[in-house]
Amino acid sequence: MSQSDRGLRRLAAGTLLVAFQGTTAPGWVLRELEHGLGGVTLFGFNVADPGQVLDLTTALRGAGEPVISLDEEGGDVTRLAYHVGSPYPGNAALGAVDDVELTRRVYRAIAAELAACGINLDMAPSADVNTEADNPVIGTRSFGTGPELVARHTVAAVQGLQSVNVAACVKHFPGHGATRVDSHLAIPVVDVSMDVLRERELAPFSAAIGAGAKSVMTAHVAVPVVTGDTPATLSGAALTGLLRGELGYDGVVVTDALDMHAITKSVGLAGGAVLSLAAGSDLLCLGPLPTYDDVQAIIAEIVSAVRDGRLPLERLEEAAARVAALRAWSGSPVQVTAEQNGVGLHAARRAVRLTGATEPLVEPLVIEVDTPPTIAVGDVPWGVGPWLPDAEIVRVEPAAADVRALLAKAANRSLVVVVKDAHRHRASRELVSALVATRPDTTVIEMGLPVWRPGSAAYIATYGAARANAQAAIELLTA
Repeated sequence: MSQSDRGLRRLAAGTLLVAFQGTTAPGWVLRELEHGLGGVTLFGFNVADPGQVLDLTTALRGAGEPVISLDEEGGDVTRLAYHVGSPYPGNAALGAVDDVELTRRVYRAIAAELAACGINLDMAPSADVNTEADNPVIGTRSFGTGPELVARHTVAAVQGLQSVNVAACVKHFPGHGATRVDSHLAIPVVDVSMDVLRERELAPFSAAIGAGAKSVMTAHVAVPVVTGDTPATLSGAALTGLLRGELGYDGVVVTDALDMHAITKSVGLAGGAVLSLAAGSDLLCLGPLPTYDDVQAIIAEIVSAVRDGRLPLERLEEAAARVAALRAWSGSPVQVTAEQNGVGLHAARRAVRLTGATEPLVEPLVIEVDTPPTIAVGDVPWGVGPWLPDAEIVRVEPAAADVRALLAKAANRSLVVVVKDAHRHRASRELVSALVATRPDTTVIEMGLPVWRPGSAAYIATYGAARANAQAAIELLTA
């Protein structure tokens, strides 16, 4: 391979954020980092404990200058606490409190933990305005339904993260909050006018850019008024025209995971990589599915696209310069005292809401109504069990639950029912309604968005299913 060939391959590899299985770095990742690989994205399966993550990131840094990223949003979407649940409430809870200084403190605490583990890019916060209650992928990941509220808390989150030199990645541009389709599975469409888009979806991104956000993540969402049928991740009109041009953004543009069906089922992984770079992205997050063979094929396709004129060499050079600037910024050490000793629980306590009145618990039976996890969240544990050690906890599939048997088990006992986004799951609503019809003294704890409310004696809304949210709910129930 000639020197120019090696240089081109290095530029191509420099646009990739790869993933891998396991808690140690595979040899191929270390080799590719030596040859210019952009970096890695970590998932829950890469995490055992903070010490192990630091060992992993130290090994990665020993091989190159990687961007080391993950999705640490607090709340339901967590990677560091994937196996136990996050000690921080997510955006919906912070939006419910609506104290921007608290949001800044929570995100600064998250960043302190990430920095201590050697992570320099957090794929957060979500700046999506969640105007669609049945949104299957955003929900409690959003600060709320109003653009002004979302904008001010997005700014606070960016400031909190970047005060510790962990780069924020504001997502999902140009907005995923008005969708009813999960882009992991298909291409969602946000069919609104340009005026609505500017006033609603774009307002938080504009505010975040003004606050100096180091990176922005694209959405695999089609916005017909801007992108036609094309997802924004592949659209020059969205990334170069709207984000770079109209909004004046010159930081790093990171794609949402390219292994999502919105890309793989339309233009394919390698094809999507080339189209996204040509549209204006700088770092391609590949997601957890692609193998090393896939990575090599993507690099080869980028090189081929430059050679045959589909992708200007200048586009790769521009991307490399932006990523180098991000590395240089995140490499500046900041001494910080971690705030994780209570700010998350404090925030969760301020967010939790009680409607009605609770009674002292008598031999409580807790029925946790199982809810399928979204792909973005994964299989993170949730529920109230750890904070009610003397209770009997029963987790049921709502469609298969035996209401009569559950009521018999609850006879002469306190009944607590825990749900998650009941408004999105008919079987959950039917089960809760049947239980409450016979036992109106039931306490219902909603650990998703409090959109649907049954006629129970007490209703507790946590605005999220993180560990901190659960603890705050049970403190309120047992006070």
